Amino acid sequence: MTDHGSTAEQGATSRRATIWGVAEAAGVSHQTVSRYLRNDPKMRPQTADRIRRAVAELDYRPNLAARSMRTRRSGRVAVLLPAVATYGPPQILSGVMEVAHEHGYTIEAFSVEGSSTERFERVLEIADSGQVEGVLALAPLPPASEHRFPERAAIVASADYDDQFRGVGELADGSPVTDIVEHLAELGHRRFLHVTGALDFASARGRRDVFVETVERLGLGPALVVEGDWTAEAGRDAVLALADEGHPTAVVAASDVVAAGVVQGARERGWTIPGDLSVTGWDNHQLGAYLEPTLTTVHVDHRKLGRAAMARLVATLRSEPAPPPPELPLNTIIWRGSTAPPRA
Repeated sequence: MTDHGSTAEQGATSRRATIWGVAEAAGVSHQTVSRYLRNDPKMRPQTADRIRRAVAELDYRPNLAARSMRTRRSGRVAVLLPAVATYGPPQILSGVMEVAHEHGYTIEAFSVEGSSTERFERVLEIADSGQVEGVLALAPLPPASEHRFPERAAIVASADYDDQFRGVGELADGSPVTDIVEHLAELGHRRFLHVTGALDFASARGRRDVFVETVERLGLGPALVVEGDWTAEAGRDAVLALADEGHPTAVVAASDVVAAGVVQGARERGWTIPGDLSVTGWDNHQLGAYLEPTLTTVHVDHRKLGRAAMARLVATLRSEPAPPPPELPLNTIIWRGSTAPPRA
């Protein structure tokens, strides 16, 4: 026997509740329900309570797309990420999410392959969809993108990567190499080697150039440089190629991965770290703190980049002045057990 009443009831409840259905159940107008959904502080408590019960009974969920088209506020922002997975973007996104949540926004992340122009076209589509209040681009866009404001959303571009998703700007700042070389010189080192990353990266060129300038300025030349490619093999091969006599006592590697190769090459030659060779890396890879000896490195605060970028978008959305840049440095040297005075 079929229960027609139950079937009809299921059909009714399977249909999405509307604002008019809530209004009818609460005995008010749909405009009053709309005021309730906007948290109108002037609404009478008795009216708000009736609407609250109707919303719960009908399991009503506001249509965010429709509401955002009316109010131009959705409480959501989109974040464009580089399509190539690297260590930095997840950390940057963590900082973005922190600031977004602090200001009541939710995040929708997406990535787009192709040229900066193709990415910008996709950004414009998302910005003009009415689904988000703003778009934060952590992947590169055309130079004129920053001040393009579609009808419904603001666009802010954080220029931390070039068009091939290689770090630029602060991410390419090699100035910590100066402090590394100067400190190692104070410990007594006089012969230095730098193993670079791939030199099509601005960050690799920046670290190399600062290394050469510092070594020459301190009168510790010649500045020995071996071109690498961010791999451990490059670091290992550079050390295995060194002469037995008069070899460098300190190696400044372009990354922690390169530094791991340097350590391996030194051990294959029977050299100790840091007795025969002090080694430094870059990136503060989490395994560096657990090597034997622990690896001196440079910590790059990608999270701080994300926080600063999202703060700019929030200020833009609220028509406020751009926030000042973070006071603390992006790069911090972490001195560990892989560096020490050279063996006499």
